[in-house]
Amino acid sequence: MTIDHPLIPNTGDNGVKESIPIKIVEWENDKFLNIATNILVEEPLSIRIEGNPYSVIMRTPGEETFHAAGLCLAEGIVDDPADIDNIGLCDEGDTNVVTVTLAPERRKKIPEILARKNYLSQTSCGICGKELIKDLNQFIKPFIFREKIDLEKAMVCFDKFPQYQTMRTRTKSSHAAALFNHTYDLISISEDVGRHNALDKAIGKLFLENRLKDVFFLVLSSRISYELVQKAARAGIQFIISYSLPTYLSIEVASHLGMTLACSNKKSGLFIFCGKENIKR
Repeated sequence: MTIDHPLIPNTGDNGVKESIPIKIVEWENDKFLNIATNILVEEPLSIRIEGNPYSVIMRTPGEETFHAAGLCLAEGIVDDPADIDNIGLCDEGDTNVVTVTLAPERRKKIPEILARKNYLSQTSCGICGKELIKDLNQFIKPFIFREKIDLEKAMVCFDKFPQYQTMRTRTKSSHAAALFNHTYDLISISEDVGRHNALDKAIGKLFLENRLKDVFFLVLSSRISYELVQKAARAGIQFIISYSLPTYLSIEVASHLGMTLACSNKKSGLFIFCGKENIKR
């Protein structure tokens, strides 16, 4: 596999415009103040698979190859980094187009997905939980029991999470996804205007380095939707902790897959929605 984009995190000082400084007016106590702030950038990213347009996503610029790799894993286009023959920017001067070329053997295995005929779009409307679970079973298998999570240690990571959100510190409007290993150390984090994009990027970094096996649990700044459960499951992540409540469908899907979903209870603990049996006591 060849990658023509550097495997470095987007820190905001590598030439990529992730935010733009502007002047605004603040109103407080019946007074108007002129202040400066940073506004998050949102641009389209076109992902091409085998030379054909596959998806256009609105996202924060940066980490384009990670983003594409994470999306390809989430949607069943690839299962392993070796399934990717080449991934990179279409043009060195254009960071809004990423091309992915698959290994010949992988192309033969997924003609339906590449044709986008039978793949369940993540933006589909009107689909019920049973239909979704049936579809997901085609390329995501339920978890077999693994190591149990220590919530006290996980909460230490959760409480430190805001300090990792450098983009949010500047813009106040980005989402973040952070991946921690079995020793409760941070091993990948990404931020983006879109919560789905942030998770794809964070996963994509480790996927391209063949390090997804090191991931133990995920912390999200957003609510947990079924799409995020799907992406986590595809990456082999069994535990998700978030700042906001999950949707009912995400709980349904996560429960079927043997995952644990939890979110902050706004005090000092967590609400556990499913997977209580996976928690160390």
